[in-house]
Amino acid sequence: MRLLAFFIFCLAAIAPALAGDTREIVDMIGRRVTIPAKIERVYGSGPPPTLMLYALAPELLIGLNTPMKGDDKRLIRKEARDLPALGSQSGGGRQLNPEEILAQHPDIVIAWADRLGDNSKTEESFARIKLPVVFIKLDTLAQYAQSFRFLGELFDRKAKGDELAAYIDGALARVQKAVADIPAQQRLRVYYAESADGLATDCDKSFHAEPIILAGADNVYHCEQATHMGMEKIGLEQIIALRPDLILSQDHGFASSVTGTEGWRNVKAVQERRILAIPRAPFNWLDRPPSFMRALGIQWLANAFYPTRYPLDLKDETKKFYRLFLGVEIDDADFARLFN
Repeated sequence: MRLLAFFIFCLAAIAPALAGDTREIVDMIGRRVTIPAKIERVYGSGPPPTLMLYALAPELLIGLNTPMKGDDKRLIRKEARDLPALGSQSGGGRQLNPEEILAQHPDIVIAWADRLGDNSKTEESFARIKLPVVFIKLDTLAQYAQSFRFLGELFDRKAKGDELAAYIDGALARVQKAVADIPAQQRLRVYYAESADGLATDCDKSFHAEPIILAGADNVYHCEQATHMGMEKIGLEQIIALRPDLILSQDHGFASSVTGTEGWRNVKAVQERRILAIPRAPFNWLDRPPSFMRALGIQWLANAFYPTRYPLDLKDETKKFYRLFLGVEIDDADFARLFN
């Protein structure tokens, strides 16, 4: 109830407290922020908030954070394909250039609130160039739904924000219902391989690995998340001892070659040839970067982990999802390429 009351308070605060050409809002971490009354141009400080803006109000985006690859460009809206790559406040890739961002004349910045870090550094970096920062929460898939509703109110796109949030809520509810009663000892044991050598992973309690848990599996690397970036180093002998039933791989090259790699042949999942490569076009379905794509990704995982518990026409669901969130129509050939 307290979370609901706070969320309602945030939404109420978005209603204009007008003072000339500005208004005051309360963002999702409780900060009062003065922003322009009319918002026409927005910068996302990193891929997760930028992708939220892309799905909700692409016409407001002043740029992306990283360049889009040629093949991936086909799977995003035409109007976004030639947006400049402006860098990110944090994470991998090119760091932002304040002057370059200012040249695009943004009205505000949307940033992901870091529960493990110092958000004041983000505030200060944009305060130097006189840009207000609005924080949203994106640590869990449920918070993506809350953030879509918040941003829908903020940008006067309530109907679209509610539609996107409703899809996420529905996907979460369906998957959770399907896997909720699986006994702990019967849950699939999954190792999440994130690097080209397979020796970087994330804790079971990390937001990076949340989709594995949501889909009803046990992430075999049990620990607390220490940093926002994650990518914990692990030894092959430890992976062998953990005896995963399945390997979920970010790197498609690793996924295709691991069965022939000496040492890895001693891993239970490799012996049984149970390796899944995560679809990543135009954006990763699970992580790196985390995004709303997880609402589709957890359904893919639940179906792959427990096909009788969560039957799914993945092709149909993928086409529906890409239409709703990405604004594109994909055909059967596009769908097939996602898994190549």
